[in-house]
Amino acid sequence: MRRRVTPLGLMLALTFTTGVVDAVGYLRLDQVFAGNMTGNVVILGMAAAGRTHLPVLAPALALLSFLAGAAAAGRVLRTAAPGWSRRCTGLLSGVALVLAATALGLPVVGADTPGTRALMASALALAMGVQAATARHLAVRDVTTVVVTSTLTGLAADSRLGAARRQQAPRRAAAVALIIAGALTGAALCRVHEGLAVAAAALIALTVSGLGHVSAHFADHAAADRPVTSPSKRGSPTEPSTAGAGPSGTRAAGPPLARHQRKGRS
Repeated sequence: MRRRVTPLGLMLALTFTTGVVDAVGYLRLDQVFAGNMTGNVVILGMAAAGRTHLPVLAPALALLSFLAGAAAAGRVLRTAAPGWSRRCTGLLSGVALVLAATALGLPVVGADTPGTRALMASALALAMGVQAATARHLAVRDVTTVVVTSTLTGLAADSRLGAARRQQAPRRAAAVALIIAGALTGAALCRVHEGLAVAAAALIALTVSGLGHVSAHFADHAAADRPVTSPSKRGSPTEPSTAGAGPSGTRAAGPPLARHQRKGRS
């Protein structure tokens, strides 16, 4: 189980989820990015110029919700040990719960007015903020689960055409490919209903939470069952012989027979 389920694989699955959620936000919720906050900041900047017909309410609320989710997750994880813990399981389960509630809310409440679209986008951004902060705590290199700009930068800069440095090209390429695949899947599911796309993202987040918890549980048990070698067993299994030791406990030079021979010659 521990060999098949790795933090890298789990974070790549969440990267796919981000692609799905961002597709829903952009295509159905006033061009809002739930995970990629750079896009929302740029939209708000352009909207500030006026006469752009760009949305303001939804991106602004999504940005605030993302920050709130990240802050809440940071508070939960501030004293957590590195690596996967029950807190990570709880946070990612919360992400799945928020996504599931949003998936149910979309067909019930609808997304026909700017207010409801902003509300749904804010819920998605809240979940992505929690996810991003949890991924940051787990610290899987080159996989933040919400953006791939830095991943693309590293992939190009360290390539043979760039600095020609050794790099984890497969994982970087996988992160980019999976967020694209997620966006493609989200767009396809939106043709049926946007709630279906969010429900798929919720299912993936819940699966990641469960697999991560089980994998960490097995790892803890394996570490507990590993035999510990005591310092006394690392040395020689027998104590050194004290034959011929002097009054101080030190061994006299040479065997007794050699000492008698030396006395006879003298």
